[in-house]
Amino acid sequence: MQKLGLSQNLQQKLSPQQIQFIKLLQVPTAELLSRVEEELEINPALEEGAEEEVPEKETTETEAEQTEETPQEVEVDLKDYLGEDDYSSYKTNNDNSGDEEDRELPIAVGTSLHESLMTQLGFLGLNDRKYAIGKQLIGSIESDGYVRRELESITNDLAFSQAIETTLGEVEEVLKMIQSFDPPGIAARSLQECLLLQLERMDDGQDVDVIVGRRIISECYEEFTKKHYSKIMKKLDLDDEEYIKDAIDLIIKLNPKPGGEGTADMIKNQYIIPDFMLANNNGKLELSLNSSNAPELRISRSYTDMFKAYDKSDKKDKKLKEAVTFVKQKLDAAKWFIDAIKQRQNTLMRTMKAIVDFQYDYFLEGDETKLKPMILKDIAQMINMDISTVSRVASSKAVQTDFGIFPLKYFFSEGIATDSGEEVSSREVKQIIKELVEAEDKAKPLSDDKLEDLLNEKGYNIARRTVAKYREQLNIPVARLRKEM
Repeated sequence: MQKLGLSQNLQQKLSPQQIQFIKLLQVPTAELLSRVEEELEINPALEEGAEEEVPEKETTETEAEQTEETPQEVEVDLKDYLGEDDYSSYKTNNDNSGDEEDRELPIAVGTSLHESLMTQLGFLGLNDRKYAIGKQLIGSIESDGYVRRELESITNDLAFSQAIETTLGEVEEVLKMIQSFDPPGIAARSLQECLLLQLERMDDGQDVDVIVGRRIISECYEEFTKKHYSKIMKKLDLDDEEYIKDAIDLIIKLNPKPGGEGTADMIKNQYIIPDFMLANNNGKLELSLNSSNAPELRISRSYTDMFKAYDKSDKKDKKLKEAVTFVKQKLDAAKWFIDAIKQRQNTLMRTMKAIVDFQYDYFLEGDETKLKPMILKDIAQMINMDISTVSRVASSKAVQTDFGIFPLKYFFSEGIATDSGEEVSSREVKQIIKELVEAEDKAKPLSDDKLEDLLNEKGYNIARRTVAKYREQLNIPVARLRKEM
């Protein structure tokens, strides 16, 4: 049986202003300008620029009488919009403010890989049929330069989509033509073929390193990938180890991703714009917030003048009330946005200042071994904020120091216990692993078990699986793949 009843419960919901602040807090400085421009476009009550200084005007007796006699049918607090308050404009509080020119984010643009290959295809002077096959093949080349789609499938694509009946042999013939294009190794169907295509470009029939390199890739590719050099020498019937060493050095220098320089439809290089600047001024750390991409904002004076006009008007029709309501909504939205920007900057500075205080010794010199174990909770407790707020700040922000630009996530790490009972940063342990690998005998590289023993000798209580995890995070291959002749 269904029953009707009343119940009370409490729910926590975010206000529109809080949601706006959270969204602004997450975006890095590089994207903040776009967000501000977007708000300027949709809200005419928000303007870019410093606050205008308007001389005060004396109110005449007539104007005073009109103001007193004007009936107020719509509740509007004029003090929120007409007075000089904290929301009429904002200026970033940092040491970098000044009359700097607006700078656009630099973007490196070049010819796409597809356009370059199509240009080279046009130089071959093919008939319409083979040109169409070549165009289909170039369209099948992935951003790294490989053709991974089966030629049989490409043949079917030509038949169904372009009504071109062709054979597998003809498609492969055109593919060989494309494989002669620049960059060397383009349109390969595997890494083995890619390396062979590049070696063929070098082969003049006399270079011993190239000849041996081609034999290694074509006849001993599996042994090469596993670095079984003794098996390669036996299989190729070579007695001199130098032949193998020089050929392998040549192969290692080849490009495994020939399309890497012309990826996607447009080449773009991303430039990191730091959100913070940290300078060491004679042993004193000075932190400032980068606001070059956050223009000064203010409330539109023309919109406030609308309230003045309404305040002095004798006519109170419905359309005028609707207009005033619209203006009030836009003014509120502009005020909220400016407040969210100010709150964002305050939160960023508080969070970064806490990180600098926590890792002060590291920021003085940039010595990675001086990084302390630090988690989000540590910073959240220092600034009396929620962990989620610190996470949003750290997720996509960067700081410029005297020794480079670093994402804030770089300074957060777990702790590793030492024999003395102290905790050190996992980043310190990673640095030691990196140094041990760089100093190892490449003919007999250190295994994870050996790295564990060496770290334990240095006083770090660490397990082999943790060593393997840190090694993988450093993009260091296993010992077998680090072996050199």
